Amino acid sequence: MIKQSYYNQKDWENIDLLHRNRMKSRAYFISCQSIEEAINYDRGSSGRFKSLNGSWKFNYSSCPESALENFFSEGYDVSGWDDIKVPSNWQMEGYGRPHYTDLYYPFPIDPPRVSSENPTGLYRREFYIPKSWDGDQIVLRFDGVDSAFHVWINGNEVGYSKGSRLPSEFDITKYIRIGENSISVKVYQFCDGSYIEDQDMWWLSGIFRDVSLLARHKVHINDLTIVTELDGEYKDSNLNIKIELENYSMEAARGIKVEVMLLDGEYQEAAKKAVVDDVCIEGGSTKDLNIEIPVNAPHKWSAENPYLYDVIISIKDKEDRVLEVIPHKIGFRNIEVKNGNFLVNGVPIMIKGVNRHEWHPDHGRAVPYDWMVQDVILMKRHNINAVRTSHYTNDVRFYELCDEYGLYVMDEADLECHGFELIGDENCISNDPSWEKAYVDRIERMVERDKNHPSIIMWSLGNESGFGCNHEAMASWCKNKDATRLIHYEGDINASAVDVVSTMYSSVEKLIEYGKKTDTKKPHILCEYAHAMGNGPGGLKEYWDTFYKYNRLQGGFVWEWVDHGIRRYTDTGEEYFAYGGDFGDEPNNSNFCIDGLVQPNHTPTPGLIEYKKVIEPIKVSNIDISRGRVEIKNLYDFSTLDYLNISWDLLCYGTIIQSGTIETPHIEPKETKEILIPFNIPKEYKDREDYWLNIYFTLSNDTLWAEKGHEVAWHQFKIPNKPNEDLGLEENKIDVGSMEELICEDLNKTISIKGFNFEIGFNKCNGTIEKWNYDGINMLNKGPSLNFWRAPIDNDMYVVKEWKEKFIHLLQSRLDGLEFRIINKSLIEVKTKVYISPPTLNWGIDCQFSYKIYGSGDVFIDLEGHPKGDLPDSLPRIGFKMEIPKEFENITWYGRGPGESYSDSKLANKFGIYKKTVDGLHTPYVKPQENGNRTDVKWVSALNSNGIGFFISGMPYIDFSAHNYTEQDLENALHTFKLININRDSIFLNIDYKQNGLGSNSCGPRPLPQYKLSPEDFKMGIRIKPFSLNEMSEIALSKQIIHHM
Repeated sequence: MIKQSYYNQKDWENIDLLHRNRMKSRAYFISCQSIEEAINYDRGSSGRFKSLNGSWKFNYSSCPESALENFFSEGYDVSGWDDIKVPSNWQMEGYGRPHYTDLYYPFPIDPPRVSSENPTGLYRREFYIPKSWDGDQIVLRFDGVDSAFHVWINGNEVGYSKGSRLPSEFDITKYIRIGENSISVKVYQFCDGSYIEDQDMWWLSGIFRDVSLLARHKVHINDLTIVTELDGEYKDSNLNIKIELENYSMEAARGIKVEVMLLDGEYQEAAKKAVVDDVCIEGGSTKDLNIEIPVNAPHKWSAENPYLYDVIISIKDKEDRVLEVIPHKIGFRNIEVKNGNFLVNGVPIMIKGVNRHEWHPDHGRAVPYDWMVQDVILMKRHNINAVRTSHYTNDVRFYELCDEYGLYVMDEADLECHGFELIGDENCISNDPSWEKAYVDRIERMVERDKNHPSIIMWSLGNESGFGCNHEAMASWCKNKDATRLIHYEGDINASAVDVVSTMYSSVEKLIEYGKKTDTKKPHILCEYAHAMGNGPGGLKEYWDTFYKYNRLQGGFVWEWVDHGIRRYTDTGEEYFAYGGDFGDEPNNSNFCIDGLVQPNHTPTPGLIEYKKVIEPIKVSNIDISRGRVEIKNLYDFSTLDYLNISWDLLCYGTIIQSGTIETPHIEPKETKEILIPFNIPKEYKDREDYWLNIYFTLSNDTLWAEKGHEVAWHQFKIPNKPNEDLGLEENKIDVGSMEELICEDLNKTISIKGFNFEIGFNKCNGTIEKWNYDGINMLNKGPSLNFWRAPIDNDMYVVKEWKEKFIHLLQSRLDGLEFRIINKSLIEVKTKVYISPPTLNWGIDCQFSYKIYGSGDVFIDLEGHPKGDLPDSLPRIGFKMEIPKEFENITWYGRGPGESYSDSKLANKFGIYKKTVDGLHTPYVKPQENGNRTDVKWVSALNSNGIGFFISGMPYIDFSAHNYTEQDLENALHTFKLININRDSIFLNIDYKQNGLGSNSCGPRPLPQYKLSPEDFKMGIRIKPFSLNEMSEIALSKQIIHHM
């Protein structure tokens, strides 16, 4: 019997076919025709560059086999096709659907085969070749096509390539003609390369980066390698330039001259021009030139001082006519490992970094240039100094921005095969030699393209791909190619092939262990930590305390920079951001892509504000703050503080009573100096007055990334307070005996207590206040009652299962006792005993309440709780929940602000007096969850438009939050628009003893022990008073002293 095979190997399933006719990898630069044209660095102004971005014709098919045949033929009619923007991802333009996974492959795992359901896009457009390009070599460049593609010019197949986030260049000279031409591209959503492109992101397809044409003179620079070597003292340099000259013609080129100029930031020559005369290049060949230029004491490049020079290379013929000019910006810097640290220019640096996916909420991974600029500016304004290009090679222009603005870069290869973990074989293809060429191809194309960028200090071999022989091959190739940078890969847990030990999501406790290690000479970083998903991360301060404590720890990269939400609108026009599953994409990882320090529209989250504070480059310590003596430590690696202004102000109850500036002292990096803040406490210093001294460090001049006055760092001190005995406290004392008389009635179902202008009713069935009137106004819809639940945050995603297994969300209250006593005519006490417990289980909390109602209208509530039984490991919160009328929407508080804060994420918020509406307190996380808490609050008021409402103070402090939604509303809403039409009758006011910390347990550790809310005995006291702002201010109320009998 004859057996017939029905399978013919396809290009897009052939791991041995990396490309067909793709040109050799090289550095990115644009050929120009003159020096004047070159130094603009505007590729569009070069006569040798033509963009093919714009509108293309597009046809979409469900699989390659159903795609139109011969669509690339000349004369093929595409007038009936759709139009599509290039660059773009076709899913973002309405074809197919976006599909989000963290590690799932969206096709069966059977490498190198992919599913027959392999959506395919056909692209076509016309383009024009000018007569001035006649005789030049014409190169077609794709900067990014996901995932593999064939290309045709004028009906002729030119080639094939894969590697989604890597450039592909083709020599199309023999296929083009002067005048009109056509280009046709067939793009496959999946290919064998997709097995090593399983990054945590949306699966999006198409021509998503620039397409361009480059015209190169027959004699041109094909490649360029620039190395800036510093001497042993990091003072002087030898600028080494390797130029690969190519003669594209078949005739020898003789008498070629190469000139190299080095220009400083003022476009002045920084070194003697190098000239190589009488170069001969045989036809159809290349020649390498090695040029060395001594440079005396160049300005050094660092993220803090990103000084760039211009290298201008001119190619001339024997008649001295310019054939080509190549500009390239460079920075002089040195990267090495010494004594267990990696050094930049001889200095151990701290990585204050982020992981950055390329993302735009409307365009997916087709990120516009101005969006990249905004990314970089936001990072610089928030004290971030490093970026890991997780987990692939970024748009080449992003590196140019990092060079210019000053960001260290870990450049990561487009390689991840995380999904093999699901079949228990994470090393499956990483340790399979048949995949070696594919792996090495990823590092080779990245390094060759990006090798001349000073911002890049490390090459990374990829992410979460196990570890095997193919990684070792990548590292070996990389070391042989570039010995001037470090190699990174977290999966190499023994650091056998890499230069830096790297871990991800290590806890602070584990990090301390790493810091103490003495059996390695390699530095340690966290390539990912502080998973910034939703409300969080918490515990950043402790990470950075640890980084600074141990020399071999050199910082890390927070995961991650931006939420990958896709902007959508409801039928009624409400904006929201979609995540996994919103497009029917299965399987998916839901909102795990919503894990950034900035929201999809570039709105900074509270997590980013906290990160800026924690990593700020200046530390201020108290020497004798009562006399204004403080110590400033410069935490920069290279910069003095000379570029900053120092100002200060002194506040009393939120009002600035003094302010000034001081001359910025000269402080070298890592050095300290004492300064004096010349404030004077007013003579009328009174007891119980709070004074806060704020010190600000702001830009003294405009920079590329921020204007003069931008705040780089700040610090706040509480001024020690000593009572002035001469003044006394009589004016703030309230004599209970002078208060209005109270009337108490023990009714059938309630206990009614009436004062001069208020009435309070206690429910005898459950022991709570069910009625509270003040001046005829209803003050309370429900409560205050005990509350232990919060709408789960993303960082609760694992612990919430434990909480719900313990039924914390279903706790019930049982009244075990109620009594009241009339202490005197102006003071009545109500005591209750309440048992809080869940259904089904046998644990609970014994609670004792004391309500003391004064004739002044003040109510003091003291609470004691005693948990018992088989308790949960932690509680979401402990506090009171009140439902108050919607009119009391104007919130003022004295505590940390203005933003939200939690026990392990509050350093970015100064103590002060702040005002917001209830809506203004809300943080609109992409997926709704617990938000808007304020910590360390002395008092809070909730008022209506007439200035009437509640005053609530802690004894001494409380947390509070106020929402227009219940916890259940927040928990049930999958998107922000789900909250818009909720119209509750109440404001839900939480007055808390504590909340559980945030942590970063969505992918990392739970809150540290000091921020964990354990079910232990607790005490809480608050004072509540209805009042009118027309009669007394909150500040005056806060100063009152009532003997709490």
